[in-house]
Amino acid sequence: MNSAINANELNRRQFMEGTAKALLGVGALGMTNRAGAASGAGLGLPPRIGAAKHIIYLYMDGGMSHLDTFDTKPKHKYQGPTKTVATNVDDIKLSGLLPSLATQADKLAIVNSMTSTAGAHPQGNYLMHTSYDPRATIRHPGLGAWALKYKGRINPNLPGSVFIGGNSRINGGGGFFEPEFEPLAIKNPNSGLKNSKLRGMDQEQLDEDLELASQLDAEFHQRYDVKQVRAYTQMYDDAVRIMQSKDLQAFDLKEEDSATRARYGADAFGQGCLLARRLIEHDVRAVEVSYEGWDMHHSMFITGPEKCAILDKAMGALLADLERIGKLNDTVVVLTTEFGRTPRINENAGRDHHPQAFSSVLAGGGFKGGTVYGKTDEGGENVIENPVEIQDFNATIAYAMGLPLDQVLYSPTKRPFTVAHKGKPVVDLFA
Repeated sequence: MNSAINANELNRRQFMEGTAKALLGVGALGMTNRAGAASGAGLGLPPRIGAAKHIIYLYMDGGMSHLDTFDTKPKHKYQGPTKTVATNVDDIKLSGLLPSLATQADKLAIVNSMTSTAGAHPQGNYLMHTSYDPRATIRHPGLGAWALKYKGRINPNLPGSVFIGGNSRINGGGGFFEPEFEPLAIKNPNSGLKNSKLRGMDQEQLDEDLELASQLDAEFHQRYDVKQVRAYTQMYDDAVRIMQSKDLQAFDLKEEDSATRARYGADAFGQGCLLARRLIEHDVRAVEVSYEGWDMHHSMFITGPEKCAILDKAMGALLADLERIGKLNDTVVVLTTEFGRTPRINENAGRDHHPQAFSSVLAGGGFKGGTVYGKTDEGGENVIENPVEIQDFNATIAYAMGLPLDQVLYSPTKRPFTVAHKGKPVVDLFA
C-alpha cells in the first residue's frame, strides 16, 4: 500500500479517536463511571432567569498586572510609566494600554478586589480554573466541564468544549468526570481541525471499509456486549458523522475576510479569539483561549505594553462582534489570571507575584456593564473593599450560566464536590 495513504489512514484514525474522546468519552482503555448526583443544602439563591448558554474564558497565563490594566493608581509612586485614560463610562478609568476596551467599558464588569491564597503559578492556575487546591490523588473539573455536565452539548456535531492555546495543561479540563468532558485542544487556531478530511480515498471507499469492519467485528460485539465495547464502536460511527458535518467549517478561519481577521490581530491569541467567536456561533458550549507570557519579573514596561496591545485588540473585537451577532447576552466572557503582580517595582524594572490583590473582568451573560466592584488601597497592594475570593468569582460565573451551585457530584472515590467549592456568587455584578 502506498506510504502516503498509510499516513493518511493513520491521521484519520488519530482524528477519529481524538474526536471520540472529546465528544463521546471513549478510549481504548475504557471509560470511567458516571458520577452520581445528590442535592445540596441550598444557598437560598433565586433561580437564574435567562442564564447564559456559553462561556468564553480568556486566560492570561503568568499573572497579569492589575496596576497596568484595570486598577491603575495615577500619580502613585508604584504606578510606573503606565498612563491612565478615561473610558466611555464617566466613573471608570483604565490603563492607557487598553484603548479599545476603554471604548467598551460599558460592557465590562471589572472586579478589582480579587484575592487568592496561591502565589505560585501551578497552584494559582489550578485554583483559578477549578476552585480547589491541587491534590495528588484527584484532578478537579474546570468550569467548562461543569457546564457540560449539567447542561450538555448544544450542537451534537461539534465538541462541547474547546481549548485554544500553546499549553493545554493549564486549562480547566474534565477532571474526574468522564473523558467526554475533556476539551478538544487546538494549539494553532490557524490550522483548523487537523485530520478531519478524507484524503487518499473517496466516500464510497470509506463506506465500504466501514461496512467490512462492521461485519468482521460483529461476532466480537455479540460476545462482548458491554458498555465499553458498544461505546468504542459508536466512536467511529459518530466520528464519521462529524467528519461529514458542515459544522466543521466553524474551525476554518479562512472563511473570515481579511478585514475581520485583521481586527482581531494576526497573532495566535487574536486569531484564537476569532475562532472562539466562530465556535460560539456554531453552538459550542465552552471555549478557553490562553495567552502565555504574563510572568514579568523583568522589563515590565517593555513587555507589558506589547502584551496589553494584543489583549486589547482581540478582546475588543470579540466583545464588539458578540454584540453585533446577538450572542453577548448568551455568552459569559471571562478575562482572568492566576494572580496579580506586585505594585512595588523591583530592581529589574519588573513586578513579582502578588496574590493578595488583582483584577479580573466579566462581560455579557447578564452582567452589569460599566461596573467596578471592589477596591484596593492607594498603592494597589491590598483589598480594602468587597474582597472576592477565587471560589466566589467562579460561583459568580457558574450562577450566570444557571449551574446548580449547591448540587454535589461524587468522584469515582465517592468524595463530594461542587462547582465552586462553597463559593458564593457576587449578585451585585448582575444587571
